Amino acid sequence: MAYAIIRSGGKQFRVSAGEVVRVPSLADKNEGDAVEFEVLAAGSDSGVQIGNPVLAGAKVTGTVVKNGRGPKILVFKFKRRKQYKKMKGHRQGFTSVKIDAVA
Repeated sequence: MAYAIIRSGGKQFRVSAGEVVRVPSLADKNEGDAVEFEVLAAGSDSGVQIGNPVLAGAKVTGTVVKNGRGPKILVFKFKRRKQYKKMKGHRQGFTSVKIDAVA
C-alpha cells in the first residue's frame, strides 16, 4: 500500500489514497475544491523515498470535504492567593480533505 508524508499548516501527516485527513484550516479553499500538497517522503512495498526537503516529481491531490471548527478548549489562568482568575475559550479551525491520489 502506497503512502506519503505531507506538510500542511506546519504539521506533517501520513496519508494514503481514499483517506479523509483533518488538516489546519485552509481558509482560501471551499468545499469541493481541489488541493495539492508537497510530499516530504513516500513509501510503498518496494521501499521508502525521502525528499531533501521535498520529493521531486511527487504530489498528493485531494478534495476539500468540509471546513469547520473544533471543540472549545478552555484556558484557565490564576495566581494563587491573589484572587486573580481568568478564563478564555478557543476553537481551532480545520479543513477535512479526502485524499484522491498519491503520485
